Amino acid sequence: MMLAEEKSQQAYPTLAEVMEELKRVGDIGFPIAAMSLVSYLKNMILVVCMGKLGSLELAAGSLAIGFTNITGYSVLSGLAAGMEPLCAQAFGSRNFSLLSLTLHRTILILLLASLPISLLWIKLEPLMLCLHQNPDITSVASLYCRYALPDLIANSFLHPLRIYLRSKGTTWPLLWCTSLATLLHIPVVIFFTFKLQLGVPGIAISSFVANFNTLFFLLLYTYFYPRVTTSKDTLTLSTPLVMTNRRRSLGSEWGMLIRFSIQSCVGVCLEWWWYELMTILAGYLKNPRVALATSGIIIQTTSLMYTLPNALSASSSTRVGNELGAGSPKKARLSSTVALGLAVVSSMVGLVGTTVGKEKWGRVFSSDREVLELTMAVLPIIGVCEIGNCPQTTGCGILRGSARTGIGAGINLYAFYLVGAPVGIALGFIWELGLVGLCYGLLAAQIACVVSILLVVYYTDWERESLRAKSLVGENYYHADHDDEDEQRTVVKCEESVVVTMIQENHTNKL
Repeated sequence: MMLAEEKSQQAYPTLAEVMEELKRVGDIGFPIAAMSLVSYLKNMILVVCMGKLGSLELAAGSLAIGFTNITGYSVLSGLAAGMEPLCAQAFGSRNFSLLSLTLHRTILILLLASLPISLLWIKLEPLMLCLHQNPDITSVASLYCRYALPDLIANSFLHPLRIYLRSKGTTWPLLWCTSLATLLHIPVVIFFTFKLQLGVPGIAISSFVANFNTLFFLLLYTYFYPRVTTSKDTLTLSTPLVMTNRRRSLGSEWGMLIRFSIQSCVGVCLEWWWYELMTILAGYLKNPRVALATSGIIIQTTSLMYTLPNALSASSSTRVGNELGAGSPKKARLSSTVALGLAVVSSMVGLVGTTVGKEKWGRVFSSDREVLELTMAVLPIIGVCEIGNCPQTTGCGILRGSARTGIGAGINLYAFYLVGAPVGIALGFIWELGLVGLCYGLLAAQIACVVSILLVVYYTDWERESLRAKSLVGENYYHADHDDEDEQRTVVKCEESVVVTMIQENHTNKL
């Protein structure tokens, strides 16, 4: 009877534990959600400015943004995500040397990847003409891509630095730096676009200037606040710490990072590319100007709704990774459960917003009657997609935190391209539903994706994942299995890569 009660207590967390986990997720996720909203505001300003320039500029800007997302930003974001499981678990296990090295190596990987990406951006116009895109739209879109080339350098530093800080639970500085850069962005974009009358090139210039400003403010923060404070979220001082001397070779560390980067890149790109593929396919519909303009509004809408799932995904990845690295599989399971519960609630917010405010939202971007009618037809479908998108995105964060990026990539491959793409193309082109049919394809992909990821998370063996984390990050310290109340521990952290741990045993005097 006693054993049964103990097992029951171990299986189900208490209300206090759930509330504590909600607080921890909120501490990490709230600044990320706010930062995503601020970043979205910056991107929305760009699209609104394109709409004010004219329907041609809005269509060309949508095509350019879709192309740069497919070939550039998604690749850099995906490659950077490969450092997430390593950083989160390394911080949880107090392996700060691996944490810093992963940051430097990821920046180098992204800078190297930017070289072939820049060549693609320069060749946008001939490539789009070969694909039989509209010449006028393509000509304006190519200008945007050429002037946006410096943004690749900015993102090569920004993505790794954000993940590095987030893995340590340092998210508020990300919000303040991004907010300050966005405030400066508003007068800059107006100056370049309308005052200097640069048009679309001015919009591209103002975009990378904003990112460089964000990077500058973050570097100032890391310079003036180099030390890391101890986080109770990732280190439980109620259990003794035992030192180990596990080391990895340089080649194995690079190989591990590259493997995670490639897997994460594939997973991120496959999902991201579907949204941009919808923009490209819209150019082949009967009225490409209206379809492309509407798809641009859809991208902005999904980007706004993505702020909550993205925050939950980042929080769950950090919390799960930290707890697994610290040797706390039960807390990692609790973190994943709480994050998924919040994801279900936030998905309802997106559904209500796109259904109730579809007309007013469409008028923010365009006053064209045809564009507005098509926008109001597809936004409710996008809202239904959010019911699957939010838990699915959060589940991907859980998989990243537990270093299972390959599973997420495989799920995205079959869900979006073996399910969603055939359904969307069939409905959009064969049954001639147009952009509405492409959105139904997205809905089919989201359903397949969320079901698969939730099944993977449900059947996760967290004890096994905790053991994998110990092997993965080659931690300097781990939690021992026993609990001795007669031991007093003092952890002194001097620098990010140096931790001095003293275990003082006192068997006669208890604190």
